[in-house]
Amino acid sequence: MIGRLLTTDFLKIKRKGIWFLTFLGPFGVVAMQMVNYGVRKDYLLQQSEDNWGYYLLNVSGFTPLALVLGIAILTSFMASIENETNAWKQLISLPVSKMSIYLSKFIVLACLLWISSLILMVLTLSYGIFLDLGDSIPFFELIKYSFYPYFAVLPILALQLWIATVSRNQGIPITTGVLGVIFTYSAYKLPDWMIWKWPSLMNEWGEPIVNVMLGVAVGCILYVVGMVDFTRRDVE
Repeated sequence: MIGRLLTTDFLKIKRKGIWFLTFLGPFGVVAMQMVNYGVRKDYLLQQSEDNWGYYLLNVSGFTPLALVLGIAILTSFMASIENETNAWKQLISLPVSKMSIYLSKFIVLACLLWISSLILMVLTLSYGIFLDLGDSIPFFELIKYSFYPYFAVLPILALQLWIATVSRNQGIPITTGVLGVIFTYSAYKLPDWMIWKWPSLMNEWGEPIVNVMLGVAVGCILYVVGMVDFTRRDVE
């Protein structure tokens, strides 16, 4: 049954511009560096002996912002599609559990973010090769900066989905999302326990993998809490 729900949810977003947003996020991140390196490439290359490493750091500086903003928009869109068509009641009337409905929404959003992270990796690699940054491509670092933030941002995804599904006014999750972007922008000032700092991969230990493990663990907890709350609520 979960397979049918997933198919239905993917069909619902087919003509809603969500796939375009999935591509737009990573393209925008790399486009920032296209402008950056296009204007002052020689200066930037003089800043570090590791051209690839410095380039990846520049790209990764915008990745958390794109992810958090993308989550706010995607979760709101996903919930608004059901609200506009009054589809919540129809879904609940089907012989499927509320848990399956909630899981399907989460999986679709997680897949969209995964695809976005994959596109980011491909675009980052392609533009890095175009810049001729050297033959020694740091593939592990490329994967780390593309996918570590994805896992670290899962608590924010779970939280935003929870807020979006239980809020009749989609201005609430959008507001929460905007506040999240502001927090993420100021990540270097935040304490390590705040989930909006984790996508930046910064912590007092200097170990990005800590943020990844925290993201997966806390993301699962927030998902379960949101799912339980969703199943207990009456759908209007």
